[in-house]
Amino acid sequence: MAGMTPPVRVLVVDDDALVRAALTMMLDGAPGIAVVGEASDGAEVPAATDAHSPDVVLMDLRMPRVDGVTATRRLRARPRPPEVIMLTTFDSDENILHALRAGASGFLLKDTPPARIAEAVRQVAAGEPILSPRVTRRLIDRVAVQADAYARARAKLAALSPREHDVVVAIAQGYGNTDIAEALQMTLATVKTHVSHILTKLGLDNRTQIALLAHDAGLA
Repeated sequence: MAGMTPPVRVLVVDDDALVRAALTMMLDGAPGIAVVGEASDGAEVPAATDAHSPDVVLMDLRMPRVDGVTATRRLRARPRPPEVIMLTTFDSDENILHALRAGASGFLLKDTPPARIAEAVRQVAAGEPILSPRVTRRLIDRVAVQADAYARARAKLAALSPREHDVVVAIAQGYGNTDIAEALQMTLATVKTHVSHILTKLGLDNRTQIALLAHDAGLA
C-alpha cells in the first residue's frame, strides 16, 4: 500500500536447522519484519546477502566452517553492508568484544525473549545498536583496559573537534540522537552530521564501535 513503511528484511544464519526454523517463524510473525532468506554457515553469507539484500543479518556466533565473527568482518568490509546482530548462547567477554569489533551492531543471547529479538531487529535497522542486559553488564564490569589500547584510543580521538568529542562521550553513555541533541543543545540534523563525520574520521562502522573506542580511552 502506498505510503507504508517497507518491512525490515532479515537474513537468518545458524547451523542448527531447528533454530533457523524457530527464528524464521518468530520473526516472520512480528510486525514490520520479513525473513527473506536463511543460511546454515558463515561461508554462505555473501551469496545469501547478494541474493536477498537483507537490512539485518541475525548471525550465529559458532558455526563449523566460517564462524559468525569472521563472517561479520567479511560482510562489513563490503560496500553498503547490512547490519549484523550476533545471536549466541555464549556470553564471554572475548566473544562479545570480538563480535562488536568485527562490526556487529548488536549481541543477544539465544534465551532473549522473542519480542525482544524482534524489537532489536527493528532498532538495529533504524541505526541504533543493541545489547542484551547481561551483555551490557559484562561490558560495564570490564575495567581492565590495556595501556596500549588506551593510548591508541586517545590518539584516534585526538583527531576530533571538541564538539565531536562531546558527541562521542554521549554515545558512550548510551544516549540516542534525540537525547544528544537535547543534552548538547543541537538540532537532530547536526547530531547526525557529527556522528557521520566521527565514523569517517575514526574509520569505524557504527555507533557501537564509537562507544567501545570511548571506553578504551577511559571516557565512559
